[in-house]
Amino acid sequence: MPATDHPDYKNEVKRLNYTVEYLKNHIENLQGKKGKIDKDVNYGTKHYNEENTEQFNELMINQSVQETLSEKLKNLKKGLSKPYFARVDFAEDKSNVLQMLYIGKISLIREKDQKPIIIDWRAPIATLYYDGRIGDANFDCPEGNIKGKIKLKRQYIIKEAKLLEIYDIDVTANDEFLQAALGSNKDNRLKDIVSTIQSEQNKVIRADMWRPLVVQGAAGGGKTTIALHRIAYLLYNEKSMKPENFMIIAPNRFFLSYISEVLPDLGVENVVQTTYEDFAMKIIGKRIKVKNPYDKLCLIIKNKDKSLINISKFKSSLKYKNLIDEYISFIESEFIPKEDFKVENFVLVKYDDINSLFIKDYKDMPMMKRVNEIKKTLRNELDRKEEPIIESLEEFYESKLNDVRKMEDSPERRKKVIKITFERDFRIQKVKKKSKTAVDDYVSKICALLPIEYYEDFLKKNKNKARKVKAETLKNVQEGTFEIEDLAPLMYLKYMVYGNDKKFKIRHVVIDEAQDLSPFQLFVIKKIIRGDSFTILGDLCQGIYSYRGINDWNGVSDEVFGEDNYSFLTLKQSYRTTIEIMDAANKVIGFLKDPKLPQSKPVIRHGEPVHVIKKSNIDDVVKDISEKILKLESEGFKSAAIICKDMNECKRIKAKFKKCGNDIRIINGSENDYTGGLSIIPSYLVKGLEFDAVFIADASSKKYSTDPLDVKLLYISMTRPLHRLNIYYVGEKAEML
Repeated sequence: MPATDHPDYKNEVKRLNYTVEYLKNHIENLQGKKGKIDKDVNYGTKHYNEENTEQFNELMINQSVQETLSEKLKNLKKGLSKPYFARVDFAEDKSNVLQMLYIGKISLIREKDQKPIIIDWRAPIATLYYDGRIGDANFDCPEGNIKGKIKLKRQYIIKEAKLLEIYDIDVTANDEFLQAALGSNKDNRLKDIVSTIQSEQNKVIRADMWRPLVVQGAAGGGKTTIALHRIAYLLYNEKSMKPENFMIIAPNRFFLSYISEVLPDLGVENVVQTTYEDFAMKIIGKRIKVKNPYDKLCLIIKNKDKSLINISKFKSSLKYKNLIDEYISFIESEFIPKEDFKVENFVLVKYDDINSLFIKDYKDMPMMKRVNEIKKTLRNELDRKEEPIIESLEEFYESKLNDVRKMEDSPERRKKVIKITFERDFRIQKVKKKSKTAVDDYVSKICALLPIEYYEDFLKKNKNKARKVKAETLKNVQEGTFEIEDLAPLMYLKYMVYGNDKKFKIRHVVIDEAQDLSPFQLFVIKKIIRGDSFTILGDLCQGIYSYRGINDWNGVSDEVFGEDNYSFLTLKQSYRTTIEIMDAANKVIGFLKDPKLPQSKPVIRHGEPVHVIKKSNIDDVVKDISEKILKLESEGFKSAAIICKDMNECKRIKAKFKKCGNDIRIINGSENDYTGGLSIIPSYLVKGLEFDAVFIADASSKKYSTDPLDVKLLYISMTRPLHRLNIYYVGEKAEML
């Protein structure tokens, strides 16, 4: 309701003004402290003396404080416009004190008595707002489970430090506040949702970081946004973690641009954001030519090529990994040179012992890291045995000299003494000289290939196993091209031989649209980060790469993480679109009658009916879309997409619009920036995106058959709009409609 109509309006305005004023003073004080630190850092940098350890330590400390203050000030300044968005009144059991908790995106503590003015939404007590209802409630914190009663839950709309609306609520779902948020128009970026996080979303955000989390999320359930909020939450509560310890893997760079503002809005910078392909290139250590996966998808969409599907499916499976494991065992068996480590004729360590260290003792380490350990062992043995070797030589030659000394003095005796002495000194010098390089000389005989060279060798060997897969892949590799399915084996080989770079810091991985990753891809990431700290989010209903991706969360999770060694949560509610649109989309995905494909439950928000429009040709479709776009613009809508099945259709539609004087850009997935507005985009690129309005250019039976892939592509396209959906068809409409 309008804030002025609320009976508690005056008190709330007073509280808001107090908070803003305190925040301003706090910012001013921090700016003063930062100014002093800036001067100290500037002075320390200009007068830096690398030999002065105390000065160096002081500079490092000041630079760290400077960075912390800068980050804190930036976040506090953001809070000036909207310091908080909710209030919870909570009384602990056996306590007469009523805590009035104002919840926002920042934390603000009053200095004089350490009382909270604003509670950070990520704090344990803030879960009362997200999960609690009026009456009995509890929350977990480091001190244990705190029980009590919620007396009041209140939400605010505040802009430019002005209180505009107040809502007294019980639950956060299906209330006016949420409706207002969902009903707003979409611009060019995803936004944070801290004020409207629902209970099922909150469970995902606050789940245990160190146990793999798999989330099946409905289209429009907020998977991507929740994943980003989870990172912000984990960083706040896991003090040992830094932003650079987190990595987000997204479907493409265009998608990364789309989500780029959420983490900074939540006060989080420097999280690694990448695509699987870019991550693979970094691990492999070389940029290689990878075929566009969308080209293969388009071929499969068009031809339903079973051979193509089967090859991709096998290369994406853990069966293929097992073949590579056999090859890795072969590499291991040939890795150590089959010779003893010796100096002169003295054997310091036998080959069998060195190989046993490599194969058994250090088996859990990448091969080249094992070599480093063996190098240490050889060096230790050499250091331990060099002196005894020299002593044994001296004793040996001393014995020979003693035998000669027993002879009568003669030129021959003197000659023998000189010869033995020379031979002794020569061999001792040779041992000393050889000792300096013996370890490096031995290790230099260990030759490791590049991952691509190993992969090519693997494909050439054991041709009787998966012959067709290997032959097809070898042909591509020898031509210098790779498929997306080849990246996992290449990364696996690189890691198993070389391990990670010392600078590798990733400890938690968030994967969005994870249904399109293969079991092998997930396994390799797990291997590389050397842990189980994962947040895996996806929707099987949108699994358009099911021939190489995931069709069953439990099966894959059991394979990769182990049975019962992961948590599984669902986001059933869809917040993106209207009941009318979601009902129509559910009808389409329901056509497959697959129990593993759960239908979304729309939040209670009604809108216009879905318009399924028959046209006699594409020119008429383009004309109708043009007219409707003008109407949408006049109504204040900010974003719209014309979704075509594939890129060829996108190009044809673009040409038709250009002919009419509208040059609309096509999204091809390689863009580094998303500017919003009106776009033409193929169906396989729209996952995760949302628009005010969507126009499906041609949903005829000719375009969309009853094949599961076609059904999913149509479903994905239909679940993108927030407000309006227009579906066109020429000829007969798709059977699912």
